Amino acid sequence: MLLRHLRYLLAVADHGGFTRAAEALHVSQPTLSQQIRQLEESLGVNLFDRTSRSVKPTDAGVAYIECARRVLIELEAGKRALHDVKDLSRGTLRLAMTPTFMAYLVGPLVRDYVAKFPNIHLEIFELSMDDIEAGLADDSLDLAIAFTPVRSADIECIPAFVETLGIMVGRDHPLYERQKPLTTSEVAQLEFALLTPDFITRTCIDQYFLQQEITPKVMIEVNSVNTLLEVIRHTAIATILPEAIATQDRALRKIQMVGEAPKRAAALLRRKNNYHSAASVEFVNLVIGGYLHHA
Repeated sequence: MLLRHLRYLLAVADHGGFTRAAEALHVSQPTLSQQIRQLEESLGVNLFDRTSRSVKPTDAGVAYIECARRVLIELEAGKRALHDVKDLSRGTLRLAMTPTFMAYLVGPLVRDYVAKFPNIHLEIFELSMDDIEAGLADDSLDLAIAFTPVRSADIECIPAFVETLGIMVGRDHPLYERQKPLTTSEVAQLEFALLTPDFITRTCIDQYFLQQEITPKVMIEVNSVNTLLEVIRHTAIATILPEAIATQDRALRKIQMVGEAPKRAAALLRRKNNYHSAASVEFVNLVIGGYLHHA
C-alpha cells in the first residue's frame, strides 16, 4: 500500500465520486478506479458501494477512511517537525482567533511577536469556535485564542487570561461623558446594538442580562464586530463588548456598571499529542508570559 492510495481514497470520499475526484487529482478516471481497486484487494473488502448513482463508502469504507485521514494528518505533522527550525530563522505559524479578539488583541500580539521573530511567516484567521476546533483537529491550524470550555477532548486548553465585557458608547451618545456607574435599572433602559446570537460573546451577554433580570432593548443585531463598532460610533446606541475595545482612538468610551461585569475565560488552544513547532511554542510563551497584563 502506498500513500497515493490513501490520498486517492480520501479524494473519492470527499468528492462523492470518481469523476470529480479524478479531476481534482489530475489523473484519469480509469487510473483512479484501478488504484482504489488495488487498495480494496489488498485489504480484502469493498470500500465503496458502486451500485447507486453516487459513490458512497461502505461501513468498512467509512471506518477505514477515518483512519486514513488521521494517518495523513499525522504524516503532515511529522513533515513539519522535520523542517522545523529551532532558532526561528524561518518557519510558519498558523493562528486563529474568534472575532472579538481580532478587534483589540491581534494587533499588539502580532506587533510584539514579529519584533522578536521577524523571519516567521504568520497566517492569521478569524474563525468561529466550531471552525477553530475543526482546524486544530485536522492540523490546518497550529494555535488558536478562544474561549473555554471546548467540546473536543483532543484539544489542549492553556489558560491565558480573563476577559471582561463592558458597556460602551460613541461620542453621539448622551452618556458619553458619564462618570457615575450605571445602575441595573439604567442599563435596562438603554437601547443596544449587539452581535447576533451565533456569537459566543452574545451568549455571555444574554447570560448577564438573565442574571440581572434585565430584558434588554436590542434595536440592532450585527454579525460583524467591525460593523458593530461603526454602528456605535455613528449612533446614540450602546453595546457590550470586551472592555479593551473601548479606546479613545476608536472614539468609544466604557461606562461603568454597578455590580459585577460579565467575564469569561480565554485560553490558547492546540491539538493534544501533536508536534508543536518552535514558532508556536514561542507564541504561547508570549501570551502566557504576562504580556497581556502590561500591554
